[in-house]
Amino acid sequence: MLKDLYNKLLIWAEHKYSIYILAFISFIEASFFPIPPDPVLLTMCLGRPKRSFWYALICSVFSVLGAVLGYYIGLYLWSSVHSFFFEYIFKESSFNYVGELYHNNSFLAVLTAAFTPIPFKVFTIAAGVFKISLFDLVIASAVGRSARFFIEGGLFYFFGPSIKVFIDKYFNLLTIITTILIILVVVIYKIL
Repeated sequence: MLKDLYNKLLIWAEHKYSIYILAFISFIEASFFPIPPDPVLLTMCLGRPKRSFWYALICSVFSVLGAVLGYYIGLYLWSSVHSFFFEYIFKESSFNYVGELYHNNSFLAVLTAAFTPIPFKVFTIAAGVFKISLFDLVIASAVGRSARFFIEGGLFYFFGPSIKVFIDKYFNLLTIITTILIILVVVIYKIL
């Protein structure tokens, strides 16, 4: 089922309303949709590399807005919807683990989740449930999501379609390296 949905997303990326589809998917993925916007973003960047930064901006802005929706789902609706989320969207153990991460450093937890392929919706909804600062959620989401989507868009802008093969082959390694770099920057910033 998810593979079929993924294939539909790739088709939608070629649609004349693809920018709206990208915005919508970016918004709902941050709060409840199971597939990230990256396939649509990358397909659109592949088709029009010189518009890659525009697509990355749309993806970033609407993802952060979706994170706010996820926060409010957790804050106000959680008691009514938690069984649905645990059954269809993410595991209860993952959710509880995020709660533990929030007790250690909520900003860093959101920043890491916003940048990596970790299901972001777990973090946005948990942010509301565990009542972390909405300001921290928005700032960490904006930094992490923008870094992720602008790096992807930038690769297509500067290297064109040939970069897709490289990204497909080394996506996990690239994500880990960049996440480590972001964590190092945050740690150095806190030390100074």
